[in-house]
Amino acid sequence: MSYTVLARKWRPRQFDEMIGQEHVLRALINSLDNDRLHHAYLFTGTRGVGKTTVARVLAKALNCETGITARPCGECRACTEIDRGRFVDLIEVDAASRTKVDDTRELLDNVQYAPTSGRFKVYLIDEVHMLSTHSFNALLKTLEEPPPHVKFLLATTDPQKLPVTVLSRCLQFNLKRLQPAALVAHLQRLCGEEGVAFEARALELIAASAQGSVRDSLSLLDQAIAYGGGKVTDSEVAEMLGTIDRDQVLAIVQALAAHDGRAVLAQVAAMDERAPDYAEGLQALASLLQRIAVMQLVDPAIEEGPERAALAELAIRMSAEDVQLCYQIALLGRRELALAADQRGAFEMTLLRMLAMRPAGGASGTQGEDQAATPARAAGLAGGGASRAVPAGSSAAAAGAPVAAGALPSGSVQHSRPAAARKAAPQAPARPASAPGRERGAASAAGQNRPAAQGDDIDWRSLIAAAGLRGAALQLANHCALLRCEGALWHLALDESGAHMNTGNIRGKLEAALGRHLARRVELRISSEAPPAPTPAHLEARERDERLQAARDAIAADPNVQALQETFGATLDLNSVEPLQRKE
Repeated sequence: MSYTVLARKWRPRQFDEMIGQEHVLRALINSLDNDRLHHAYLFTGTRGVGKTTVARVLAKALNCETGITARPCGECRACTEIDRGRFVDLIEVDAASRTKVDDTRELLDNVQYAPTSGRFKVYLIDEVHMLSTHSFNALLKTLEEPPPHVKFLLATTDPQKLPVTVLSRCLQFNLKRLQPAALVAHLQRLCGEEGVAFEARALELIAASAQGSVRDSLSLLDQAIAYGGGKVTDSEVAEMLGTIDRDQVLAIVQALAAHDGRAVLAQVAAMDERAPDYAEGLQALASLLQRIAVMQLVDPAIEEGPERAALAELAIRMSAEDVQLCYQIALLGRRELALAADQRGAFEMTLLRMLAMRPAGGASGTQGEDQAATPARAAGLAGGGASRAVPAGSSAAAAGAPVAAGALPSGSVQHSRPAAARKAAPQAPARPASAPGRERGAASAAGQNRPAAQGDDIDWRSLIAAAGLRGAALQLANHCALLRCEGALWHLALDESGAHMNTGNIRGKLEAALGRHLARRVELRISSEAPPAPTPAHLEARERDERLQAARDAIAADPNVQALQETFGATLDLNSVEPLQRKE
């Protein structure tokens, strides 16, 4: 007897034999049990997830001699003939080979005739998106109003290519890629049924390579059994697939965490003996770093499996910034592999870049003084030009502020500088945080007018800040300067930029807010004369300009930014720098 490949031997013949498509099976089973049948079904999804299999089981469910049922008997003539591909009333069509409109018309010529031996005449059209526009037009009328004895089952890997007129006439079911864990469990069960010895890691490699496809996983298992002489082992499957050993990838990350360049190159040399795909190696490295980042920032207990302890240790040894930096370098290195003449050399260069570009002190993974002294550790990695804020009046090195992303070329990374160079960096004078008392001093230094009223020393800017003004009333007050107070009558000077706000309604709101705050009546007389001293709006604009200039000076003086400019020819986009907002 000839050998039957696993993908055909273990093809599901009942709905309950399928794995991973419960959302589709539930809808079909309920419709069959309740006799709520549609005339056209569309099954979509990537290759090997069960589109045609679902359609064939549905055809059996519709034509089983025991009646329309979600659990066909599998023993009657209709069920057995459908399983063998001999049922005369199941017309399977490969649309990829019958794209012409004449083929479609020939197919539909027999739609009007009753089924020969079954309950329904079922048309199963695979890869239906391959039909031509004229073929779809010929199909539309029949698809919309078929005879009661006809059912259409359509399958496609590319539903976007189907006309909306076809989509609107079908019940659409999207079959999902299977998760690796579900594929591994399925392969373990089949190996047990076949009596094949296997290693769990080998099946995990097969499931990962199948990328969610059941058929691909079974084809790879067939190949692995033949390659291993009847058994499926980790080393032989990795050699067959040309995949990277995950233990070696883990060892590389451990060497990176220890800042051990010799160990990194030794692991690359060990990998090279198996002629690996280095692009896949960088992908595996990025995947491992992503898992470490999740453990660091989301939940340390989220990781499962044999590598959990090692990843937990790396999550502690490496800082979150180092993990993000190495992840970005891995992605960029994978993109650059195609440009390199020597794949191994490019892979090594990417790993050495992870060592060279890491900030001083990053090897230990501590998050204390060393990391506080290493600003802009991942500057420019994401590109995109999003501006970054730096604290006003302090150097970027002291404040730990990132460099403006738009100032650096996309994909650039921070260059490590010695600690002595950072300590010698010029520091911009620090500006104290604002407080009401300090604002009063600033107003005094700027010549703010403080008239006396009933023995009180009134600071107009501090007063309107404390009064809780909002909206137009606040804007009006900000553009005024207090001239004098005569009992309940207050005289204000309004600069010309705020003249449009001097209306009775807004002035009334300002009087009411001040009255509530002072617990006495306040009447305002606002004149259009030039204010004798800067208004609060002028003072805020001046201070904002000072903070912006201090931030730009701090960025320009940062030794890490200067290193990027010297090493990579980076350009600093000062227009993307913004000072941090002060907290009152």
